[in-house]
Amino acid sequence: MRITFIGGGNMATAIIGGLVKRGFDAAGIGVAEIAPAARERLGRAFALRTFSAPGEAAPFGDLVVMAVKPQQMREAAQQVAPLLRGEPVLSIAAGIRLADLSRWLGGHKLLARCMPNTPALVGAGITAAYCVEQVTPEQRALVAQVLESVGALVWVEEEALLDAVTAVSGSGPAYVFYFIEALEEAARELGIAPEQARALALATFAGAARLAEESGEDVRLLRERVTSKGGTTEAALASMKAEAVKEAIVRAIRAADARARALGEQLGKDG
Repeated sequence: MRITFIGGGNMATAIIGGLVKRGFDAAGIGVAEIAPAARERLGRAFALRTFSAPGEAAPFGDLVVMAVKPQQMREAAQQVAPLLRGEPVLSIAAGIRLADLSRWLGGHKLLARCMPNTPALVGAGITAAYCVEQVTPEQRALVAQVLESVGALVWVEEEALLDAVTAVSGSGPAYVFYFIEALEEAARELGIAPEQARALALATFAGAARLAEESGEDVRLLRERVTSKGGTTEAALASMKAEAVKEAIVRAIRAADARARALGEQLGKDG
């Protein structure tokens, strides 16, 4: 089996690392990357084939992964288009719609699109993916194999839902980091040493997420169990409720969703 990546940035590196860790033969992976330093880094890290342009990487094999930045996708796709020989193409670029990618690929129809997130860099990501009906079950399984190498995978039935996924889990790590920042800052203001403040904040988030995942219970119930009447947690949550924190978070995610849709329209424009 052979997979060719167009672009060798952080997410491509994370996926390649995940594949190799799961036993995928690095000799079956090729990367077309214009930056010499990135090519050298990938070749040294994984002993795989690297190329300076898509034309040098053809024929591409069983799957093409378009891993360039959204702003570079049109140009990269136009270089790839004449080299395709019926391979499925997976895009990991945010905001690029498959109708636009198909147009830039000269009408190619075997397409899938996904939205990973940055915890993929440590094998703890979650990715949502969508593929068109022309993609065969075998090709869909290959896409799943690639994406599951860096974490969990969910399939959505409508491509438009990937904008919402971008707002929730794609951008979500930044929201978590923001809250961790706030916890650390509060801890320091209360006299806790910076290194201890960081340890407390990180372990609290990691532990709470693990408890929510492993218990299988509704997070509302888990929250209520921690909230004793008249206690410290109740005081904190009452303050957050008074400040409409939950509503502000929902509004923020809606704003991210609207921006994702607007970027998709903008990036897909010709001319």
